[in-house]
Amino acid sequence: MIGIMSDSHDNMKAIKKAVKFFNEKKVKAVLHAGDIVSPFTVRAFQELEPKLYLVFGNNDGDRLLLSKWFGDIGAEICGDFADLTLDGLHVALLHGTNEALVKALAGSGDFDVVVRGHTHKPGVKLVGSTHIINPGECAGVLSGKATVAILEVANLNFEILKLNV
Repeated sequence: MIGIMSDSHDNMKAIKKAVKFFNEKKVKAVLHAGDIVSPFTVRAFQELEPKLYLVFGNNDGDRLLLSKWFGDIGAEICGDFADLTLDGLHVALLHGTNEALVKALAGSGDFDVVVRGHTHKPGVKLVGSTHIINPGECAGVLSGKATVAILEVANLNFEILKLNV
């Protein structure tokens, strides 16, 4: 099982809830699709047990310090895009500011899953045989709903869950 989050936007309370949830679910990895925003949020991620993979979003500030501090806790900082293979699942991870790029990645047929954020709208869309998964916003600032997602690798079942923040 993989945990998916995006758009945490410095909301320490929501990040801590997500970390606790992913630890309890014993996910193997957590994918963050950008907009962490400030390096100080690393404190909320320190208790995360699974490996964290993250890409930058359009609101991430000091990318050098984000990279250093998150690297110090063992996170894999993937820049603007990650091409990952997790338990045999081929995943594209990006923030998703360019809709044409998101659709092209999904339409390429090269990936089982494209994980994206940016819109703050949770949902899953199927393009050919590729699932585009948006966990919504962990911060809950635009929609009023703090959400994350989990993905069952074996059968590509997914669930978007509301965090009680």
